[in-house]
Amino acid sequence: MAEIIRSIRGMNDILPDVTPYWQAVEQTLKDVLSAYGYQEIRFPIVEKTELFCRSIGEVTDIVEKEMYTFADRNGDNLTLRPEGTAGCVRAAMQNGLLNQTQRLWYMGPMFRHERPQKGRYRQFHQIGVEAFGFNGPDIDAEMILMTARLWKQLNLTGLTLQINSLGSTDARLAYRDKLITYFEAHKGELDEDSQRRLHSNPLRILDSKNTAMQALNDAAPKLLDHLDAESKQDFEVLCQTLDAAGLDYEINPRLVRGLDYYGKTVFEWVTNHLGSQGTVCAGGRYDSLVEQLGGRGATAIGFAIGLERLVALLETTESLPEITGIDAYIVAVGEQAAKQSLLLAEQLRDAIPELKLITHCGGGSFKNQFKRADRSGARWTLILGDDEISQQVVGVKIMATGEQETIAWDALANYLNQ
Repeated sequence: MAEIIRSIRGMNDILPDVTPYWQAVEQTLKDVLSAYGYQEIRFPIVEKTELFCRSIGEVTDIVEKEMYTFADRNGDNLTLRPEGTAGCVRAAMQNGLLNQTQRLWYMGPMFRHERPQKGRYRQFHQIGVEAFGFNGPDIDAEMILMTARLWKQLNLTGLTLQINSLGSTDARLAYRDKLITYFEAHKGELDEDSQRRLHSNPLRILDSKNTAMQALNDAAPKLLDHLDAESKQDFEVLCQTLDAAGLDYEINPRLVRGLDYYGKTVFEWVTNHLGSQGTVCAGGRYDSLVEQLGGRGATAIGFAIGLERLVALLETTESLPEITGIDAYIVAVGEQAAKQSLLLAEQLRDAIPELKLITHCGGGSFKNQFKRADRSGARWTLILGDDEISQQVVGVKIMATGEQETIAWDALANYLNQ
């Protein structure tokens, strides 16, 4: 027997016993986004590698170590998207969407060559949300309040909102020099990763997950103390808006995000229920990215939600949405009954479009068919045999109680729809 080909490590199958929960969560997210006026955009999962090098930053873990990059037959260097913002910006620029304000969302798989562990996979799914052309902190507040509403609609608790401001590009450059000076004075205390980042990307040292670095990072100069006047004012207005809305938050001066394009407002929703991979949603402003990618300057902000982590959190906190099961399963004994069951099923679907109905296919004894009906979890089993066909009736068994009655074909839709 030939060896079974297995999936790639870190790229997981999502099976039918789980997908209904994913679908329910995804639909809730879509409904909330639609209510806020956000529209779906779809773009390829493969882009030119240069797009990510220019947007994410060449001196980042993603670009240096994690991207799935390959040359196609034309010699073009291509990459499976490691995140969605760069592709969304590229699509918006290329198709002239940035001539006016835009509220957009997208959903799909992303790819990073990381060490697979709980909550971190090589193929993972995100829903991303981006807004273009809005100045001022009001859109920042809308984004954050919208994420809070998402959690509310999902009946999800136990998430903490963390916010920070990275300031303007000039403010970050000045702060960067202060940070390098500080860490140079403590170079012997830096771990290997931090020493590598010291001169290339010192802000990322603040985001180190190494607990041995915590005290050193806590004592580092705070970016909030070095903000430009505009960023400081915008951050104050954002905090005031969140306060007025009654939304709790923590100001985390070490929150810097892992992508180079962020500036000004950044935020994350984190939980203690998922171990070390506790960030469920993250985002921020990236006002310089459009220009960085060759377009005319356009203000922008966005966030992404990791769907694997969100579903895992809902499961851990026993907050998974309730899934409606199968309504009816048709058992048909005999060749004539099998044909009639298909016709009857179509008539029922015409009469009750939302009816979840399984028609038994493949033959088999009444006993075996009934076992399948029982395993399906159907509310009713509809029984069709030669006697029922001759009388134009259906036997209806209520599976929860075992009660059974006979219903005429022309009355069946009303019975099931009661």
